Amino acid sequence: MKNNHLFLLILIMAVSSFTLSKPKKVIFFGDSITQAGVKPGGYITLLQEKVKKDGLENNYELIGAGIGGNKIYDLYLRIDEDVLTQNPDEVVIFVGVNDVWHKASYGTGTDPDKFEKFYKAVITKLQAKNIKVQLCTPAAIGERTDFSNQQDGDLNYYSNIIRKLATETNCGLIDLRKSFLAYNLHNNPENKDRGILTTDRVHLNEKGNQFVAEQMWEAIK
Repeated sequence: MKNNHLFLLILIMAVSSFTLSKPKKVIFFGDSITQAGVKPGGYITLLQEKVKKDGLENNYELIGAGIGGNKIYDLYLRIDEDVLTQNPDEVVIFVGVNDVWHKASYGTGTDPDKFEKFYKAVITKLQAKNIKVQLCTPAAIGERTDFSNQQDGDLNYYSNIIRKLATETNCGLIDLRKSFLAYNLHNNPENKDRGILTTDRVHLNEKGNQFVAEQMWEAIK
Protein backbone atom coordinates (compact mmCIF):
# COMPACT_ATOMS: atom_id res chain seq x y z
CA MET A 1 0.00 0.00 0.00
CA LYS A 2 2.85 2.39 0.89
CA ASN A 3 4.50 1.67 -2.43
CA ASN A 4 1.26 2.50 -4.25
CA HIS A 5 1.00 5.80 -2.40
CA LEU A 6 4.63 6.60 -3.20
CA PHE A 7 4.11 5.81 -6.87
CA LEU A 8 1.01 8.02 -6.95
CA LEU A 9 2.90 10.88 -5.31
CA ILE A 10 5.76 10.61 -7.80
CA LEU A 11 3.25 10.55 -10.68
CA ILE A 12 1.48 13.67 -9.41
CA MET A 13 4.80 15.49 -9.02
CA ALA A 14 5.86 14.51 -12.52
CA VAL A 15 2.59 15.72 -14.03
CA SER A 16 2.80 18.97 -12.06
CA SER A 17 6.37 19.52 -13.22
CA PHE A 18 5.36 18.96 -16.84
CA THR A 19 2.45 21.39 -16.51
CA LEU A 20 4.63 24.09 -14.96
CA SER A 21 7.30 23.74 -17.65
CA LYS A 22 4.84 24.13 -20.53
CA PRO A 23 5.75 27.32 -22.40
CA LYS A 24 3.31 30.18 -22.47
CA LYS A 25 2.00 30.36 -26.04
CA VAL A 26 1.37 33.92 -27.21
CA ILE A 27 -0.14 34.69 -30.61
CA PHE A 28 0.15 38.15 -32.15
CA PHE A 29 -2.99 38.59 -34.24
CA GLY A 30 -3.15 41.40 -36.75
CA ASP A 31 -2.42 42.93 -40.14
CA SER A 32 0.68 43.67 -42.24
CA ILE A 33 2.52 45.24 -39.29
CA THR A 34 2.32 41.90 -37.49
CA GLN A 35 2.96 39.96 -40.70
CA ALA A 36 6.25 41.87 -41.02
CA GLY A 37 6.88 41.29 -37.33
CA VAL A 38 8.12 37.75 -37.96
CA LYS A 39 10.73 38.85 -40.51
CA PRO A 40 14.35 39.61 -39.55
CA GLY A 41 14.31 42.73 -37.41
CA GLY A 42 10.54 42.51 -36.91
CA TYR A 43 9.09 43.07 -33.47
CA ILE A 44 8.10 39.43 -32.95
CA THR A 45 11.54 38.25 -34.07
CA LEU A 46 13.11 40.74 -31.66
CA LEU A 47 10.96 39.35 -28.85
CA GLN A 48 12.00 35.80 -29.74
CA GLU A 49 15.65 36.87 -29.68
CA LYS A 50 15.21 38.56 -26.30
CA VAL A 51 13.54 35.47 -24.84
CA LYS A 52 16.41 33.32 -26.05
CA LYS A 53 19.06 35.76 -24.82
CA ASP A 54 17.46 35.85 -21.38
CA GLY A 55 17.34 32.04 -21.22
CA LEU A 56 13.54 32.00 -21.31
CA GLU A 57 13.00 30.06 -24.54
CA ASN A 58 11.36 27.24 -22.56
CA ASN A 59 8.96 29.73 -20.97
CA TYR A 60 7.53 31.40 -24.07
CA GLU A 61 6.35 30.38 -27.53
CA LEU A 62 5.73 33.50 -29.61
CA ILE A 63 3.74 33.17 -32.85
CA GLY A 64 2.83 35.74 -35.49
CA ALA A 65 -0.57 35.56 -37.17
CA GLY A 66 -0.66 38.70 -39.27
CA ILE A 67 -2.00 39.14 -42.80
CA GLY A 68 -1.51 42.30 -44.84
CA GLY A 69 -4.59 44.43 -45.41
CA ASN A 70 -6.60 42.81 -42.64
CA LYS A 71 -9.31 44.70 -40.84
CA ILE A 72 -11.15 43.66 -37.70
CA TYR A 73 -13.75 41.59 -39.56
CA ASP A 74 -10.96 39.69 -41.34
CA LEU A 75 -9.63 38.73 -37.92
CA TYR A 76 -13.09 37.59 -36.89
CA LEU A 77 -13.43 35.43 -40.02
CA ARG A 78 -10.09 33.65 -39.56
CA ILE A 79 -9.84 33.45 -35.77
CA ASP A 80 -10.97 29.81 -35.56
CA GLU A 81 -8.43 28.50 -38.07
CA ASP A 82 -5.49 30.80 -37.37
CA VAL A 83 -5.74 31.22 -33.60
CA LEU A 84 -8.11 28.93 -31.71
CA THR A 85 -6.80 25.73 -33.33
CA GLN A 86 -3.38 26.53 -31.80
CA ASN A 87 -4.74 26.69 -28.23
CA PRO A 88 -2.84 29.81 -27.17
CA ASP A 89 -2.57 31.01 -23.59
CA GLU A 90 -2.58 34.65 -24.62
CA VAL A 91 -3.49 36.63 -27.74
CA VAL A 92 -2.33 40.15 -28.57
CA ILE A 93 -4.73 41.85 -30.99
CA PHE A 94 -3.02 44.56 -33.06
CA VAL A 95 -5.45 45.87 -35.68
CA GLY A 96 -7.29 49.03 -36.66
CA VAL A 97 -4.99 50.89 -39.05
CA ASN A 98 -6.63 49.48 -42.18
CA ASP A 99 -10.12 50.00 -40.77
CA VAL A 100 -9.27 53.72 -40.74
CA TRP A 101 -6.64 54.06 -43.50
CA HIS A 102 -8.66 52.30 -46.21
CA LYS A 103 -11.45 54.85 -45.90
CA ALA A 104 -9.23 57.43 -47.57
CA SER A 105 -7.00 55.20 -49.70
CA TYR A 106 -9.61 52.77 -51.08
CA GLY A 107 -12.98 54.20 -50.11
CA THR A 108 -13.58 51.19 -47.85
CA GLY A 109 -12.62 50.80 -44.19
CA THR A 110 -14.90 49.91 -41.28
CA ASP A 111 -17.59 52.08 -39.74
CA PRO A 112 -17.08 52.69 -35.99
CA ASP A 113 -20.17 50.76 -34.88
CA LYS A 114 -19.21 47.71 -36.95
CA PHE A 115 -15.61 47.99 -35.78
CA GLU A 116 -16.71 47.82 -32.16
CA LYS A 117 -19.11 44.91 -32.72
CA PHE A 118 -16.59 42.78 -34.63
CA TYR A 119 -13.84 43.61 -32.14
CA LYS A 120 -16.02 42.61 -29.21
CA ALA A 121 -16.98 39.39 -31.02
CA VAL A 122 -13.29 38.51 -31.42
CA ILE A 123 -12.69 39.14 -27.72
CA THR A 124 -15.72 37.03 -26.79
CA LYS A 125 -14.46 34.08 -28.84
CA LEU A 126 -11.07 34.21 -27.15
CA GLN A 127 -12.35 34.67 -23.61
CA ALA A 128 -14.79 31.78 -24.08
CA LYS A 129 -11.66 29.58 -24.33
CA ASN A 130 -10.14 31.19 -21.19
CA ILE A 131 -7.46 32.89 -23.29
CA LYS A 132 -5.88 36.03 -21.89
CA VAL A 133 -6.38 38.94 -24.29
CA GLN A 134 -4.29 42.07 -24.83
CA LEU A 135 -5.67 44.89 -27.01
CA CYS A 136 -3.40 47.29 -28.91
CA THR A 137 -4.45 50.69 -30.11
CA PRO A 138 -3.34 51.41 -33.72
CA ALA A 139 -0.09 53.34 -33.49
CA ALA A 140 0.03 55.81 -36.35
CA ILE A 141 -0.98 56.87 -39.83
CA GLY A 142 1.53 59.68 -39.98
CA GLU A 143 3.92 60.78 -37.24
CA ARG A 144 3.28 64.53 -37.08
CA THR A 145 2.69 65.55 -33.49
CA ASP A 146 0.38 68.53 -34.11
CA PHE A 147 -2.53 66.26 -35.18
CA SER A 148 -2.30 67.42 -38.78
CA ASN A 149 -2.05 63.87 -40.16
CA GLN A 150 -5.10 63.21 -42.33
CA GLN A 151 -6.49 60.32 -40.26
CA ASP A 152 -5.61 61.55 -36.77
CA GLY A 153 -9.23 62.22 -35.84
CA ASP A 154 -10.47 58.78 -36.86
CA LEU A 155 -7.43 57.04 -35.42
CA ASN A 156 -8.00 58.70 -32.05
CA TYR A 157 -11.70 57.81 -32.18
CA TYR A 158 -11.07 54.14 -32.96
CA SER A 159 -8.34 54.00 -30.31
CA ASN A 160 -10.90 55.22 -27.78
CA ILE A 161 -13.21 52.37 -28.84
CA ILE A 162 -10.41 49.89 -28.12
CA ARG A 163 -9.64 51.50 -24.77
CA LYS A 164 -13.31 51.28 -23.83
CA LEU A 165 -13.50 47.62 -24.87
CA ALA A 166 -10.39 46.82 -22.82
CA THR A 167 -12.09 48.25 -19.74
CA GLU A 168 -15.47 46.64 -20.39
CA THR A 169 -14.08 43.17 -21.10
CA ASN A 170 -11.21 43.18 -18.56
CA CYS A 171 -8.56 42.84 -21.26
CA GLY A 172 -5.04 44.15 -21.08
CA LEU A 173 -4.28 47.35 -23.00
CA ILE A 174 -1.10 48.14 -24.93
CA ASP A 175 -1.71 51.76 -25.83
CA LEU A 176 0.61 52.15 -28.81
CA ARG A 177 -1.27 55.21 -30.04
CA LYS A 178 -0.43 57.02 -26.82
CA SER A 179 3.16 55.78 -26.60
CA PHE A 180 3.94 56.57 -30.26
CA LEU A 181 2.73 60.14 -29.81
CA ALA A 182 4.79 60.54 -26.63
CA TYR A 183 7.89 59.19 -28.39
CA ASN A 184 7.43 61.53 -31.35
CA LEU A 185 6.92 64.54 -29.11
CA HIS A 186 10.43 63.95 -27.75
CA ASN A 187 12.13 62.69 -30.91
CA ASN A 188 10.45 64.43 -33.85
CA PRO A 189 11.26 68.15 -33.46
CA GLU A 190 10.87 68.76 -37.20
CA ASN A 191 7.32 67.34 -37.11
CA LYS A 192 8.03 64.83 -39.90
CA ASP A 193 5.21 62.55 -41.02
CA ARG A 194 7.50 59.48 -41.24
CA GLY A 195 11.02 58.25 -40.54
CA ILE A 196 10.94 58.35 -36.75
CA LEU A 197 9.28 55.02 -35.93
CA THR A 198 7.78 54.25 -39.36
CA THR A 199 9.00 53.90 -42.94
CA ASP A 200 5.83 55.12 -44.65
CA ARG A 201 3.74 56.70 -41.85
CA VAL A 202 2.36 53.23 -40.86
CA HIS A 203 4.80 50.34 -41.12
CA LEU A 204 7.61 50.05 -38.60
CA ASN A 205 11.23 50.90 -39.24
CA GLU A 206 14.10 49.48 -37.17
CA LYS A 207 13.48 51.80 -34.23
CA GLY A 208 9.74 51.26 -34.51
CA ASN A 209 10.08 47.48 -34.31
CA GLN A 210 12.34 47.80 -31.27
CA PHE A 211 9.93 50.23 -29.64
CA VAL A 212 6.91 47.99 -30.24
CA ALA A 213 8.82 44.93 -29.02
CA GLU A 214 9.55 46.75 -25.76
CA GLN A 215 5.89 47.72 -25.33
CA MET A 216 4.72 44.17 -26.06
CA TRP A 217 7.26 42.63 -23.68
CA GLU A 218 6.09 44.80 -20.79
CA ALA A 219 2.58 43.43 -21.33
CA ILE A 220 3.26 39.72 -21.81
CA LYS A 221 6.28 39.04 -19.58
